[in-house]
Formats: sequence, structure tokens, C-alpha cells
Amino acid sequence: MRHSIRRALTVASVATVSAIALAACSAPAADTGSDTGDFEPITSIKLQLQWLPQSQFAGYYVALDKGYFTDEGFDDVEILPSGGDIVPQDALVAGDVDFAVAWVPKVLGTLEATGAELTDIAQVFQKSGTLQVSFADKGVPSVADFEGKRIGSWGFGNEWEIFAAMAAEGLDASTVSITTQDFSMNALLDGDVDAAQAMTYNEWAQILEVVNPATGKLYQPSDFDVVSYEDTEGAMLQDAIWADTARLDDPAYADAAVRFLKAVTKGWIYARDNPEEAADITYQAAISAEAAFPVGPVHQLWQMNEVNKLIWTGGDFGIVDKAAWDKTVKGALAAVNQDGLNLITAEPAASAYSNTYIQKALDELAAEGVVVNGDYTPIDVTLTEGGQ
Repeated sequence: MRHSIRRALTVASVATVSAIALAACSAPAADTGSDTGDFEPITSIKLQLQWLPQSQFAGYYVALDKGYFTDEGFDDVEILPSGGDIVPQDALVAGDVDFAVAWVPKVLGTLEATGAELTDIAQVFQKSGTLQVSFADKGVPSVADFEGKRIGSWGFGNEWEIFAAMAAEGLDASTVSITTQDFSMNALLDGDVDAAQAMTYNEWAQILEVVNPATGKLYQPSDFDVVSYEDTEGAMLQDAIWADTARLDDPAYADAAVRFLKAVTKGWIYARDNPEEAADITYQAAISAEAAFPVGPVHQLWQMNEVNKLIWTGGDFGIVDKAAWDKTVKGALAAVNQDGLNLITAEPAASAYSNTYIQKALDELAAEGVVVNGDYTPIDVTLTEGGQ
């Protein structure tokens, strides 16, 4: 059997898209029976990630490491990172991969722009992990303070939450100077932005791993003002697992989707219950990759801890919550960017998401005695300089 991690080649941006669109309806149910019928079961799978190896994707690496894919009948599994050179949804549309992990607004923007059809078959992150971070003396403690400021963003669709949150506050997006920042907090440290974009599990830790020259010690949360988009009307659904909508009509592919989701669910459950080991598994994958974002083991553990908080919120793993989906749609429809352009023009097709496949996977796991829901009990992670 062959289980491998294909290496990405460049470091650029997270998955790139041209617009966003979201829907409030689920796809029609299909026959997903994971019992083989009149078809040859799929045993080879390619999964496209939207970024380089890190604990944001720990569940997939854990499933590979622990043999969960093998348990579900896969003998050839490839996890393909991207340093920005590969857009997950584009790779899926092109047929280069079988499944892809990407943020909901980015994928649905692509669907509206291209007319392609993909289906969110598992909503891994139940909450937004995006923050806007500023030094406490910059006067940007809330979205209401964004007007006239230099607001940092990675671009490529990551800015949608900014404009959705501003629209909810009735603010004029044309007054904001969106400044492109790299995937570090250098723009904030160098004074190039008034408020930098950050993920709870990544860049927020990066800034807290830097020595404050005024104190000689690491920066502390009290040194900053932090806007959490999860607490605004701009919150949007993020990491989801996407499938090719047309292929889901193929019983073999639908069966593979269910078996794939069973393995992934077990991987994320293990990462929830064993965060230290899961972080180490991911760290080992990262340091053995040809390209990886340079973060240390402590940073990976912080990331694992924070990612678990976004996934395990009490409900069943991977279920698309309609209220959260509708909130994303509402925010996206209301949002207008700094150039006065609407971010979406219409809701996407009803096939944009379906709970059919993840629900069948969860039902089968439950029948096997696996507990597929629950909360996460955070661990204490003490950050160190550089996350080493």
C-alpha cells in the first residue's frame, strides 16, 4: 500500500479566488451506501489542502499516520499541500484531486465566477478563526474604528470578512486602505498597517512569540486590541471538505466520499483527544516536506489547541449548520469592497452543500461505537520565542 504526502513547491498566498457566493440550501440527497454495490470501490484518493503542512490540517495527517484510511479501504492516499501555487477548488474542478479543503467563501466565489459545481460535504471548522490585531495605542479596538485606517489582509478572498463586518456596521468601505500583508506579523511590527489580519491558530501566536523591545520579554495579549470576526456579523465559514458535485452521482465516488469522511472524522477525533501527539505528527510531516512554513513544535501545539476550539463546539463533527451558512450568505451579500463592488451577486446552487455524506459517515461510525460529537477541553500552551 502507499500513503504519501506530496510536496508543494512555492510559498505565496492561501487559495486564490476571484469572488464569493454562498447558499442557504443543501444538496439533494444521493445514494451514499458505503456497502459496495454494482461498482468497483475506489481505493486511491488525492486530497488537496489549501496551505502547507501545519496543525490546521492535523486530522488528515493523523488519519494517514494512524491507518484510518487503510481501515476504510484506501491503499493509496496522497495529501497535497499548497504554498499558493495550487488553488484547491481549481484542482478539484480540473479533476486533479478527489477532494479539497478550502474556505467556503473562496470556493463559492469560484463557483459563481466559473459556473463549476462543487459541494461542501463536511464543514470542519464551525467557527471563524480570523482576527484583526492592532497595537493598543492605534485606536482600532472595534470594526467601528476601521474607517480611514490601513487594514491589513492577505487578499485572495481573505478580506471578505472585513467588508462584511463593515457593512453590518453601516461603514463606508471606500475609506479603508486595504494593505496586502504577508503570512507573518511583520506588517504590524513595521508599522505598515494599523491592524493586521491574523488567525487565532497562527499569526496571533506569531506576534506573541516576538520579543517586545520595550520590555525585553515576549509581547503579551494586553499589548494589543483584537477584533474577532466570529463576534461580528461578518463571520464566515472556513475550512470545509469539498467534493465534485457531478461525480457524487457516481455510486463509487459517493461511497468513497463516505469512507473518506469516516477516516477523516476519526483523525480529527484523535487530534481532539491527543492534541500533543497530533501536533507532533503534523510537525514531523512539516519538517520532512520540501516546503513548509517555518514554525516550531511549540507553535504547532498552540495551533492544534486553537484549531480544536474551532472544530469541536458540542455538535456532531462536520455538519453544516444552516444558521452559520445563512449568516455567511447574508454578510457576503451585504458586503461592498473598497472599490464599491459587491462581493457576490446571487446565492449559489442548492448543491453548494450537503450533509448527506457526513451524516452517513457519522451514523456508520456511531454504529461502530465511535463518539462523533463533543466539546474540546483546551490545554495550556506556553509560547516561546519563535515557537521553538
